[in-house]
Amino acid sequence: MAKEVILLDFWPSMYGMRTRIALREKGVDFEYRDENLREKSPLLLQMNPVHKKIPVLIHNGKPVCESAIQVQYIDEVWPHKNPILPSDPYQRAQARFWVDFIDKKMYEAQRKVYATKGEEQETGKKEFIEILKTLETELGDKPYFGGDDFGYVDIGLIGFYTWFPGYEKFGNFSIEAECPKLIAWAKRCMQRESVAKSLPDPEKVVEFMAMLRKKFGVE
Repeated sequence: MAKEVILLDFWPSMYGMRTRIALREKGVDFEYRDENLREKSPLLLQMNPVHKKIPVLIHNGKPVCESAIQVQYIDEVWPHKNPILPSDPYQRAQARFWVDFIDKKMYEAQRKVYATKGEEQETGKKEFIEILKTLETELGDKPYFGGDDFGYVDIGLIGFYTWFPGYEKFGNFSIEAECPKLIAWAKRCMQRESVAKSLPDPEKVVEFMAMLRKKFGVE
C-alpha cells in the first residue's frame, strides 16, 4: 500500500501554508482537503481531538498537529532533498527560536491590524510593524533567514505575506515603506515554485478579511 499523506487545511491559513510549502519542497504527493471550520469534519475532530484545529498532517493514518511541528516532521521523514532545518545544532536552535517568536507574536498583532478599529488598531499596527522590523533585523542582508538557503524560518513567515495587502488596505499603511528588505525577501521566496503554489491569491485573501471584518463588526 502506498504511503498516504493527507493535509486537512483551510485555504487562507498562513499556518497551513507552511505545511503545503514543506511538502512541495520535498516533492511529496499529498491529498489536500479544505475544511469548513464552521462545520468541522469528523476526520478533523478525530485526528486533532485536543485543539480541533487545522492544519493536520495525516501520514499513513497517523496525525501530526501544529504547523511548526509538521514542518520539522516532514524534514525528518523525507530527508532526501531540500533540507529545511540547518544541520548545525546551534543554527537549528536559532531557527526554532525565530519560528517560536513568529508563533507567539505575529498572530495577535496582525489580527488587531485588520479586525479592530480606533486606538486598538493603532496599537496593533505599532506592534505589528515592530515585530516585522525585528524580523527584518534578523534577516539582515542575507537572501534568506538561514543564509543562502531557503529554510525553516522562511517557511514559518512567508504565509503571512499573502495577507500583507489586506493589512495595508484595512490598516492604511505601507509595509514596504517600513520594511523594504523584508518585502524583497518575500518576493524572493515567491519565486520558488513550492511557495507560489502554496500561497493563495492576495486579492482573495483581502475579500476573506473583509468578510471577517463584517463578522467582527468593524466595518
